[in-house]
Amino acid sequence: MRVHSVGRQELVCGSGKQITVSGSSGAMTLHLQNYIGGRFVTVPARLDSYDPSTAQVGLTVPDSGQPEVDEAVAAAAAAFTSWSKLPVQQRTDFCLKAAAILESRLDEFAAAESRDQGKPVWLAKAVDIPRAVLNFRAYAESVNHQLATSNTPTPGVLNYTLRQPVGVAALISPWNLPLYLLTFKIAPAIMTGNTVVCKPSEFTSLTAFKLAEVLHEIGLPPGVVNIVFGFGPRAGEALVKHPDVKLVSFTGSTVVGKHINELCAPALKKVCLEMGGKNAAVVFADADLREAIPTLTRGAFVNSGQVCLCTSRIFVQKAIYDEFLQLFVKETRSKRVGPPDQEGVFMGPLNNRAQLEKVRRYLQLARDEGGTLLCGEGVDPALQLPQANKQGYFVQPTVITDLKDDSRCMREEIFGPVTCVVPFDSEEEVVERVNSAEYGLCASVWSRDLSTIHRVSEQLQVGTVWNNCWLVRNLDMPFGGIKESGMGFESTRDSVEFYTHWKTVCVKF
Repeated sequence: MRVHSVGRQELVCGSGKQITVSGSSGAMTLHLQNYIGGRFVTVPARLDSYDPSTAQVGLTVPDSGQPEVDEAVAAAAAAFTSWSKLPVQQRTDFCLKAAAILESRLDEFAAAESRDQGKPVWLAKAVDIPRAVLNFRAYAESVNHQLATSNTPTPGVLNYTLRQPVGVAALISPWNLPLYLLTFKIAPAIMTGNTVVCKPSEFTSLTAFKLAEVLHEIGLPPGVVNIVFGFGPRAGEALVKHPDVKLVSFTGSTVVGKHINELCAPALKKVCLEMGGKNAAVVFADADLREAIPTLTRGAFVNSGQVCLCTSRIFVQKAIYDEFLQLFVKETRSKRVGPPDQEGVFMGPLNNRAQLEKVRRYLQLARDEGGTLLCGEGVDPALQLPQANKQGYFVQPTVITDLKDDSRCMREEIFGPVTCVVPFDSEEEVVERVNSAEYGLCASVWSRDLSTIHRVSEQLQVGTVWNNCWLVRNLDMPFGGIKESGMGFESTRDSVEFYTHWKTVCVKF
């Protein structure tokens, strides 16, 4: 990203806020603003944000730092007293209104998410925007049932408990599922009575900005949700370290998550960290390959492999290993890669140039480590892209074999459309090999035998195990990882636990 200042012409949009644009008769560049205390605030220093499909500047975002963070935290702190006392039903109404507007503008938000992140439009329509709608609705409908309990331990004594909001929450979201994960944090945080300062990824700021438009439109009280754009080391670190921030929810890399935990520890701030994964699939000889093959290719390559839950290690029992490889490679080659707005495209580009270079380094590393690339980059014919997209960050889905478990490609998170397939003999062996990874986010098991499914699921050291499926989850179920994949869980119940603290009240009468 390049930091600079821009000359701007101001336009007033329908919501009454101001947005700035620049450009000649060609493509226009949007210049986004921070959203602080119910106002859209211009920051002179800017960061270029690139369209992943063309490698051209698509918009600029504020290069925020300590002054902007201080202003946003002050606005959130000022709003906390009144917002935390607002009847929960009124908080519910705001969330439901936001959900309704997002749903009514699904096509618009999906197109924006695709343009900014690189994912195909169909994927944003089918997953990202509907999930953002669900996030607001699910927490709006569930939180008010969890905030108080009561009992009578002895005659004449009443005990009851209250769940009370903690204060100002810092919400830091990643670039792979921008609106999806941002709303997964905002909804429970504000429903439980907290106020928030959000720091979206500098790579994918557009739908966060558009969400600010929605919140402004529904009349959310000023300061309840503030959005500050910028680099993690500047804006993100200033936010995490701010003394008036009482809890931090972060989704992103393990390295950054560990750093955030170190920053928060001296102040005893509540921290929830959802970090990396090196997720495995275990395919037993009795698996239904008609179900397993299409699901595992989707699980490995959807969103260009840029989902923390994507399957990047596939262990296949030796009796079916050759058959599996043949079918899996054939299915992988059937996935069309191209501009995300084109019909029939399964995979768009990677999100940014740094990620593109990282994935290419790992592919070369796989060759150096003795791996065999069966399809994808350097094996199949080069992609035939339109002229406008030839500089985009495209990578073909790639399948690698012949790697040892201790190779870097089998142990480190690549976060791209790359998966490694290796054989195994016994159940005991594969459980040990899967668990040898430092990460522990999720896994999938493929077998027709229910005893095998339950036995292996219990032994795998991960937060979620899917059996004969992938990415099927109700929001009432806990989501999170263990080991290097994070600490803390998120769900309609676990998020309430994180964003509140208990208070016990005892009354003798």
